[in-house]
Amino acid sequence: MTVVVFGSINLDLVVEVPHLPTRGETVIGNRFFCATGGKAANQAVAVAKLGVPVYSIGRVGSDNFGQVLLENLQLAGVDTTGVTIDSQSHSGVASIVVDQRGDNAIACAAGANNLVRETELKAFEKIIPQAKVILIELGIPLPTVMEALRRAKSSNCPIILDPAPARSSLPEELYKLVDIITPNEIEASQLVGFTVDGITTARQAASFLHQMGAKKVIITLGSQGAFCSTGEEDFWLKPIPVKVVDTVAAGDAFNGALSAAIAAGKSFKEAVIWGNVAGALAVTKPGAQPSLPTRDCFMELLEQQLEIEN
Repeated sequence: MTVVVFGSINLDLVVEVPHLPTRGETVIGNRFFCATGGKAANQAVAVAKLGVPVYSIGRVGSDNFGQVLLENLQLAGVDTTGVTIDSQSHSGVASIVVDQRGDNAIACAAGANNLVRETELKAFEKIIPQAKVILIELGIPLPTVMEALRRAKSSNCPIILDPAPARSSLPEELYKLVDIITPNEIEASQLVGFTVDGITTARQAASFLHQMGAKKVIITLGSQGAFCSTGEEDFWLKPIPVKVVDTVAAGDAFNGALSAAIAAGKSFKEAVIWGNVAGALAVTKPGAQPSLPTRDCFMELLEQQLEIEN
């Protein structure tokens, strides 16, 4: 039940601040720390922490950051044979500020992530036959994403696209190549061209994405939960009440757990519940990968939520 995750790998440089700075403003922070991150790397670690085998496909620099990133993935149980070490580029870096409410602003220097091309595609192709689920995001060049989706399509295993970092226009072909698309409300707004801020607008956005070719749509709405559509039926999962510390990697936790559940043979609705539980747990701790839930912690809350839903 292997999951293959294709995309970005970064080191996060995090500053905690009283409030997010406005244009031209300097805000004195309370604490600084480094954490391993990158959307695809976070998602791979999220899968590994739930005990599901996972491969990471991507690229890091041959700098100290790259070494730390690789070692951390391996310690988490992620297979990194598909990760290239690039001697000509620095590793991806994300500068993150987080306020007291857990809201964040992020700026990335993609570095080696921008060079993910044929080398990684060939590694991906070799691993595809082992995949039960393929998870891809947009932190690498779009032409590489498109080619990966085309090569993955023949595998007949579910393909999940996390359309982040969001782009205002994506090729129509992309939607037709994926089985599940998982934007948050901000990303969904950019994809559909109107504001998505609740259940009603999420339903409208899901309809639009179905028309573009997406088979199943999950729109995460933060404190309003998650809206899901198969094209034939819709359902909404209420948010799980938790104390929010830091929302960084909440979406990655969601996508990782969603992928792990599908790889384990769970139904679509139960897989979304897995995602909802992992996302809720991730916001209770600071940092990206350090906040991703362990299997024991996850299973305890999952059992409670399954009882509620049933």
